[in-house]
Amino acid sequence: MWLTNSFFDYLQYERCYSEETIKAYREDLRQFEEFVKGENENLNLLEVKAEHVREWIVSLMDKGYTSTSINRKLSSLRSFYKFLLRKGEVTVDPLQKVTGPKNKKPLPVFLRENEMNKLLDEVDFGEGFKGCRDRMIIEMFYATGMRLSELIGLDTCDVDFSSLLIKVTGKRNKQRLIPFGEELKTSMMEYVNVKNESVSVCSDAFFVRENGERLSRSIVENIVKRNLSKVVTLKKRSPHVLRHTFATAMLNNNAELGVIKELLGHESLVTTEIYTHTTFEELKKVYNQAHPRA
Repeated sequence: MWLTNSFFDYLQYERCYSEETIKAYREDLRQFEEFVKGENENLNLLEVKAEHVREWIVSLMDKGYTSTSINRKLSSLRSFYKFLLRKGEVTVDPLQKVTGPKNKKPLPVFLRENEMNKLLDEVDFGEGFKGCRDRMIIEMFYATGMRLSELIGLDTCDVDFSSLLIKVTGKRNKQRLIPFGEELKTSMMEYVNVKNESVSVCSDAFFVRENGERLSRSIVENIVKRNLSKVVTLKKRSPHVLRHTFATAMLNNNAELGVIKELLGHESLVTTEIYTHTTFEELKKVYNQAHPRA
């Protein structure tokens, strides 16, 4: 008992941890000690070995704890045994060769094709310049998969209507070319005409406010969130959702992963591969809904 109390004093007075953090550490150690005693009532915390920690991890997983929660509990144990090691109470850290479960990366959130069709073909974006611009922003994200920063930084001279190419500047100022089709060309030309008629101030920026200023991140985020809310109830309704939607739609329509990687401007194919998991999850969902014996 005095060892744990000494540890908590150390956290409070030397590390200046908050009461809530110390409370969490206290609960983690209590839970671990309870497990150890349940396995062997004669075993104390100074005699714990790596195998006991691994068995505890398995028991937590069996109880349904997430990898994030388990790794947080392991962090409490690591701090405790490092403290004991410095104090000379133990000679070996039992967590030295213990690794926690890997945190699963959340799958990208995206809209289905029918939801995007409804958004672009049926939703009323409003009249005039702002309505035309807001719809153009949604369509641009969906048709090109570009990042929010790339859309904001887009200049009018970056759009080549004759070659059907858009030049974007991505992360670390790396530039790439994104092709586009006739449908997007028609929408962009309509937007440019409306912009020229409605915005008197000349600007290099492709997407602007009514006063000619380049759009900010927050304005674009609000435009996307407001309009996605009209067709979906997703918690996440950001521009990145439309980027994910572009990639998923390309993959579902037989585009090669390497091509999608280049269009998105990913450094590594590993980053792009997450979309294969997304489409597989969609396949499983459709199967479970459609197959009579699923």
